Amino acid sequence: MPKRGPKRQKTSADDNASKDDEERRLESLLFGVPYVPAGEEIVLEDEDEGEAENGKELQNLTDGDLFFVDDEAGPSGDTGRNEEDDEEENEEEKESDDEDNDDEEAESTHRPEPVLSSRKKPAWTDPSDPPVVSLVASKRSRKLRDAPSETTLSGREYESRLRRQFERIHPAPAWAKKRRREGEDEDNNDDSLFTSTAGILSRQSRRTLSPGILAIERLRDANQSSQKADVKSLVFHPSERVPVLAVGTSDRRVRLYNVDGHTSPLLQTLHIPTIPFTSQSSVSFHPSGTHLLLTGNRPYYAVYDLQSGALKTHNGLWGTRFSTPGIAKAECMEITAFSPTGDMLAVAGRGGNVHLVDWRSGGGQVVGTLKCGAGGGIRELWWTKDGEEEGLAVLSGDAEVCLWDVGQRRCLRRWRDEGGFRGAGRAMAGTSGWMAIGSNSGLVNMYTADAFAGTSSTAQPKPTKTIGNLTTAISTLRFNHDAQLMAVASREKKDAMKLIHLPSLTAFSNWPTSSSPIGHVTAVDFSPRSDYLAIGNTKGRVLLYHLKDYGKA
Repeated sequence: MPKRGPKRQKTSADDNASKDDEERRLESLLFGVPYVPAGEEIVLEDEDEGEAENGKELQNLTDGDLFFVDDEAGPSGDTGRNEEDDEEENEEEKESDDEDNDDEEAESTHRPEPVLSSRKKPAWTDPSDPPVVSLVASKRSRKLRDAPSETTLSGREYESRLRRQFERIHPAPAWAKKRRREGEDEDNNDDSLFTSTAGILSRQSRRTLSPGILAIERLRDANQSSQKADVKSLVFHPSERVPVLAVGTSDRRVRLYNVDGHTSPLLQTLHIPTIPFTSQSSVSFHPSGTHLLLTGNRPYYAVYDLQSGALKTHNGLWGTRFSTPGIAKAECMEITAFSPTGDMLAVAGRGGNVHLVDWRSGGGQVVGTLKCGAGGGIRELWWTKDGEEEGLAVLSGDAEVCLWDVGQRRCLRRWRDEGGFRGAGRAMAGTSGWMAIGSNSGLVNMYTADAFAGTSSTAQPKPTKTIGNLTTAISTLRFNHDAQLMAVASREKKDAMKLIHLPSLTAFSNWPTSSSPIGHVTAVDFSPRSDYLAIGNTKGRVLLYHLKDYGKA
């Protein structure tokens, strides 16, 4: 423990009291003792004893004596008066509290109960917007009324009425309406973009192709996973959001491929042993893209539902010779064509007859028959559209074209293809502005829209141009989606195919080349946006080409 200093000696009160002031002054000078006048002595006690006594004294004190709060009180003489004032103030506060409680009780007895509302209170209310506006305050506001009984409107409705009145007095100019339509088109493009799996960079605006040179590149074969039989028919899905290619082969199978420009994996294989595929139209999609129609040189057909995966076979067509036993063997459904709306299916029958099937009924019900009466049988069917009316163009084997009004079941026009003769008609295709008719001599006559218009007064249309790049019978004609390209092919000669630039009606000179492995072409089709071109041949291959002008692969 630390050592403590020496204790200070006590000074007796008696000794100090007997000394006078002179002695005290001398003591101070000689011994250094502080001078203390008589009567003012200070008694010094032991430090430890003082500390102990102080500890005992503090121990007996109350908390109120130990601590105090300095509230800037006045002099000590006013203490009693302040305490009395505090007591009076406390009594007044109690009385006021009692009065307030009595008032609250009285008000609570007379106050009606609040009505609880199911609507939430607004988080914020703009004081500058009046919740209710009077319509009878001025003549201008009366013009905003929809009925004479209206007297007030909400702030939001009042604003919409003012906007409507302003647009009625000051209509939008023509240039603003045009811009608004363009904006709506852009919104539609955004919607189609969000619902498509195609890349953003692959979507480009429509461009005009230049004649002479075509930007084209070869990709991997679409059916590289299976090339076992001749390709008889191929067709792309009508929707650009579904990159599916259906290929019908001579082994009576239909294979569905996911065309991606790289591997094009096989999605599904359908085997229909009772239906042999014989023509380009043997496999066709419904315009809605929900069903796949499978036909051949048989009096019955099959329908595959892409959504449910169900395959259903229909035994003939009701209301025709197709459903008559014994006679049905002479009929077939080799050539068919859907109407643009998909409500009607045209089927080429024997003897130059075309049967119209109501596709919406789903049972193969024939609702009408068009009797062309032309020799050589029916070679091709193509649906036309003049405004709201649908028409049907029929090409016979004698190169005779008949235009029908399907609604009235009436033949509008009939003429023979220029240069055509018995057995010369082979193929026909059309689009919104062109009609092409191919012959067995390799010539293709190109007609404008006036040739198949129902209101045209020309009895014998003249072809705009005759394309003679091929020398063998034309077997395939196909237009792309914007009528800038046309594929012409003949299966009778190897590599007999050309792509025609329609605005100039000239063939592209850079394709096909001598090294293009096209072979004997049996089927051709463009994708919905023309970014892909599929070519089927007798070796079972489906060649896939990318047209760079219509987007990236």
